[in-house]
Amino acid sequence: MSEQESETEPSCAAEQRMSQEVIQTETEVHEDDYYAEDQRRQNDINKQGGETNKIISSSDVGNSTATVKILLMPERHMITLAFTIGLTILDLKKHFSFELRVPSDIIQITLDEKSVDDDQTLMDIGVQPHGMVQFEMSSLDPENYPIRPVKPQQEYNMPDVITVRVQTDTEAFQDVVVEIERATRGKAFLGGYRHKLTKAEYHHAAVQTMPKKRPDRGIETFSRDTQTVDLKNQAQQCSKNASTQMTKIGCYVSNMEDKLITPGTYITAEEYHSKRLRAVITLQSHVRRWLAKCFTESLRQAKEQHMAWMENEKRRKKEEKEQQIRDEYHRRMNPESKGDFDLLYNALQKWRIEEVERINVTLSGAERKAALCALLEQETQFISSIERHRMAAGTRNQDKAVQAFLNKSAEPKRWRAFDGKVTQMDTQFTIRAKELRDLYSSITQAQFTKDERLDVLLTLKHTVKEHKCKLTQDIVDLIDREMDLLMRGVKKSNLDGLRKRISTLFLQYIKTPAFNPQVSRLLRVPQDPADLKKNIYLCRGCNEYQLSTDFALKTNSSAVGLCRRCMELDNEARQREDLSLYKNILRCLRDTEAECSPDAKITYLLQEQDLRYLVDVLWGAQSALSSWKDLHDLMLVRWEKHLDWSPWNCILLTKDEAAAHLKLENIEKAYDVVVIRNVKQKHTLARKYFSQIPAMAEYLHNAEIQPAALGNLLVSKPITKATK
Repeated sequence: MSEQESETEPSCAAEQRMSQEVIQTETEVHEDDYYAEDQRRQNDINKQGGETNKIISSSDVGNSTATVKILLMPERHMITLAFTIGLTILDLKKHFSFELRVPSDIIQITLDEKSVDDDQTLMDIGVQPHGMVQFEMSSLDPENYPIRPVKPQQEYNMPDVITVRVQTDTEAFQDVVVEIERATRGKAFLGGYRHKLTKAEYHHAAVQTMPKKRPDRGIETFSRDTQTVDLKNQAQQCSKNASTQMTKIGCYVSNMEDKLITPGTYITAEEYHSKRLRAVITLQSHVRRWLAKCFTESLRQAKEQHMAWMENEKRRKKEEKEQQIRDEYHRRMNPESKGDFDLLYNALQKWRIEEVERINVTLSGAERKAALCALLEQETQFISSIERHRMAAGTRNQDKAVQAFLNKSAEPKRWRAFDGKVTQMDTQFTIRAKELRDLYSSITQAQFTKDERLDVLLTLKHTVKEHKCKLTQDIVDLIDREMDLLMRGVKKSNLDGLRKRISTLFLQYIKTPAFNPQVSRLLRVPQDPADLKKNIYLCRGCNEYQLSTDFALKTNSSAVGLCRRCMELDNEARQREDLSLYKNILRCLRDTEAECSPDAKITYLLQEQDLRYLVDVLWGAQSALSSWKDLHDLMLVRWEKHLDWSPWNCILLTKDEAAAHLKLENIEKAYDVVVIRNVKQKHTLARKYFSQIPAMAEYLHNAEIQPAALGNLLVSKPITKATK
């Protein structure tokens, strides 16, 4: 009987229970077979002192097995196994020497506190077939070779010997010892049954018992299939019946259409094979020629595609450069934002420096002073022109800012559900803000007729009369004055000032949280006086208290200095720097890192001044590979792409170089040693500079570099006496 191999229950206990159920079922099914087998082998059964009966095979007694129990000393760990009684104690020692990793000559086996010789077998000791004996095993050198118990198996295995109780009579039972055969090859699964109530599975006997292999008689045999030829009869009929008739006596056959056939030249086997070889060579040459043409054609197409791609890239870069120049020209001619005016002041500063250098080189004395005075006058005119553009842009931007403020206050509440859908909800405050926004848009419209304007003013009057205060009273008085002037037929141009006052007071009404609660979260100045004491700092430039958000602090600054407005004024008066290029590089860096690592925080800690230091001072405002100096084409990317971006894990490259760099798998093999050391040196300088920033302290993993690491950053090593 083979070991049960069922996968119905994963645990060891479940497998053991299944094995017992299968054995019990097989015992009940084949009760008659066991009874008959017991009757045939009645003479071979030996009962000893009421112990369990054991089945002895008809083969040699020396090949029978017995249950051997080994007590490991001094741990007193018991090991049970089936062992052939014809083998010696030395074989038993060799078996445990391999299992316990102890030399066989160190192992000592005793029986009843008496040592057992190595040449003795189990039969010599008195062990009967299928009997049981218990030895004690110890080590002669316990210090160097201690005997430790074998680790218990994690999974349940069928034991070597099991006992099956067979019912031989109505009230008589017999215990039969069954040895388990370890199967060495796979067994076919023939199905089985499952109990409907207990869910126990019972497999067919072929799964549990391996078929016996036929003994080899030394005679080579063949099956009938290899000796008998399959014959098949099939009738055939020619498509055309013909006959052959020769001339003979009494029969004349014309030979006018006969042909004379002469034999050709005899071809030997060598000539035949040489002819076939020449034909094969001819075919191979033509095929190889065709393959070569296909390969060259593919190379030509690849070259054409590459040339077309290079041409498109060249055209694209040229168009991007032209578009960049047009955009910059448009920004200078029509400035709108703060960056546009910074660009104008930066261009003005460059022009002034060039003119001063030209005057200092070409003129001297009184002529130089006169030229500098004329330059100062011209610079003053340019500044006045720029400020006029600023005032016009401020007026336009003011209307856009007011409209954006009203739209934001009237937005409904939004939230995203678990399924990804966005839900919107209007509250009483958002509905109130939306009504006030629509009313403000109607008030500022100038295309209304007289009657439509009167309706709008009447609606506005009823709206503000809900609250009684000085502001609402002023609005009502202005509304009554405009309505009176409209009824008298005053021109619209004469009412512009009055209408402007009404729209301004109504905007102030909208921004009051008592009349429009929705704007309380959008106002820069908190309504609670207690909140004014929080995050309020004094600006040393204008001597005014400002919110913390009004100060532009560098990452390495330790004290609050000038507010944003004072810093902008100081920049326009003295340095006139344009940080728009660094803002573009920082924005591109943040977008790239947001896609690669959404949890990255270092890029949001950097400001434009920090990025300027990183680009201009550390990397020299040029590409680390090609020394390209146009900041429009440069970008910061990761040096090691599997690590998050940081000032000590970055490199300044052009856009094409950055795309190729991010595809590299091994940086050490792609770049030269000089390039790698140069980059590492810049990383060290960046780590030293940004280590002073408290916010980046948690992201610095090796802030202090060892002297040995600094020595590795040298491009050339110092020459010593040992190297001479």
